[in-house]
Amino acid sequence: MTMSVVTRFAPSPTGFLHIGGARTALFNWLFARHHGGKMLLRIEDTDRARSNPEAIDAILSGLEWLGLSCDDEPVYQHKRAKRHAEVANQLLDNGHAYYCYCSPEELAAMRETAREQGRTVVYDGTWRDRDPSDAPSGVDPVIRFKAPRDGQTDTQDLVQGSVVVANEQLDDLILLRSDGSPTYMLSVVVDDHDMGVTHVIRGDDHLTNAARQIQIYQAMQWSVPAFAHIPLIHGPDGAKLSKRHGALGIDAYRLMGYLPQAMRNYLVRLGWSHGDDEIMSMKQMTSWFTLDAVGRGPARFDFAKLENLNGHYIREADNADLVAALAGVLADLPDQTALPASLSAEQKKLLAKAMPALKERAKTLVDLISSAGFLFTTRPIAIDDKAAKLLDEDSRAILAKLAKHLEHLDDWSIDAIEQSIRAFAEAEELKFGKAAQPLRAAVTGSTASPGIFDVLHLLGREETLGRITDQAT
Repeated sequence: MTMSVVTRFAPSPTGFLHIGGARTALFNWLFARHHGGKMLLRIEDTDRARSNPEAIDAILSGLEWLGLSCDDEPVYQHKRAKRHAEVANQLLDNGHAYYCYCSPEELAAMRETAREQGRTVVYDGTWRDRDPSDAPSGVDPVIRFKAPRDGQTDTQDLVQGSVVVANEQLDDLILLRSDGSPTYMLSVVVDDHDMGVTHVIRGDDHLTNAARQIQIYQAMQWSVPAFAHIPLIHGPDGAKLSKRHGALGIDAYRLMGYLPQAMRNYLVRLGWSHGDDEIMSMKQMTSWFTLDAVGRGPARFDFAKLENLNGHYIREADNADLVAALAGVLADLPDQTALPASLSAEQKKLLAKAMPALKERAKTLVDLISSAGFLFTTRPIAIDDKAAKLLDEDSRAILAKLAKHLEHLDDWSIDAIEQSIRAFAEAEELKFGKAAQPLRAAVTGSTASPGIFDVLHLLGREETLGRITDQAT
């Protein structure tokens, strides 16, 4: 009988869902789905002082936006403290743990001695084999794990390969603090066991924890899950991705106008590959994803690649879906003035009609919002500095003639508009740009826009003529 795969994503709710966490969640989700298993979510909130509800909401909404649904209700680690303490006491009973009464001062002196002697700073086992009757009165002890002193612990990592640690390098870690609260190392092992986790897929910053955790599994005679430690994501400069590299929270990328399907596609390619495939659907990712294709070296985050990929998904997206995605971020972008914060049904209809022209050059939803601004501005429209330079006296005279020329055009289709303007330029012995550039400036207030014939068609005959006349002499 084959084992059913169970993975877990276990973030700490001390901040937003960052890029590295989002990729870890995606890898867990894909691995579980590839094997017909399930992915669970555990909120590691034992640090009550730093955990906050806003961070939990950000994690849950980030996963939802990315389309990474978990298979059960989230497990909140702090609610399981009683179970963690129970296991610590079991280890105490079976001889794999002991009470330690060392004071903070004694521990500090121990560390200082080790440093002076050039030794690794580890707990020296002062209370490991002492008689409990030696315990000082009035001191609340911690419970320490009695780690093996000899031999080695081997993590057979599905990404990193065999990672061997000499047991003498691992000290007797604290399982329960003096106030009875469990430590992270104990809680993780107990929760992964109780949740039936078969594969622990996480960042390689946890690799050093694996040996310690394996020892706890073995002491409890529990099955050890498979481990897969994936390399961290670095910035473009090769340094570990940090705030100085730009926005890190998934929600920030949503507000920067990235689509979830583009984000998933980009994240999966950070440290994993499938031949030369660059563009892939969620179905393909799920079908193709294996841990043996995850690289051992850190991936580099590249905004330009993400933008280009997002541009591809924008061009491929259904127009109505794009309008819905765009409407979904408008209210959260207080600085944008191009579009109303809330779109009416008529405005959504107009945007859907304009979308084929708008999305050709856009790399983000913010680009779309910016380029759609000409549709919603009211006369007389604002003219930016670059556009104003195109509207000199000669250009305004050309616009005045062009307005009279277009007044007689009854068929306001894109083809008819193009033929009419090209005929005008030819009759006036003008290069096409001499007419088109000031025309674009006059009707959009900018030097950049979708194709000029699309713009005029979308604005309609009356609005177009009004805007041209406003700028003409």
